[in-house]
Amino acid sequence: QVQLVESGGGLVQAGGSLRLSCAASGRTSSTYFMAWFRQAPGKEREFVARISWRGVTSYADSVKGRFTMSRDNAENTVYLQMNSLKPEDTAVYYCAAAGQGGKFDDWGQGTHVTVSS
Repeated sequence: QVQLVESGGGLVQAGGSLRLSCAASGRTSSTYFMAWFRQAPGKEREFVARISWRGVTSYADSVKGRFTMSRDNAENTVYLQMNSLKPEDTAVYYCAAAGQGGKFDDWGQGTHVTVSS
């Protein structure tokens, strides 16, 4: 099992930036994919971004060009740089980990991001 701890959330005005971090511990050797998901109030959890061990990234259309995911394998940490934030980005952001099969079984507790208009 992998333990994940997110940090970096907060309140920001529209157009601003935040950087989220997710530190992994435990069986990190089994982790191949790391991802960010988010859940807005009253909505289902949705995919935001994913990064492979090799650093290959993919993004939801809604965040392409604004969000950048990166990872530091030596520190077992992933980041989500969020620029040009919009009120619709307001959500709880969750970090998740998966093996090569791509099934996200390990989740963090989430960090709140609020974007004011």
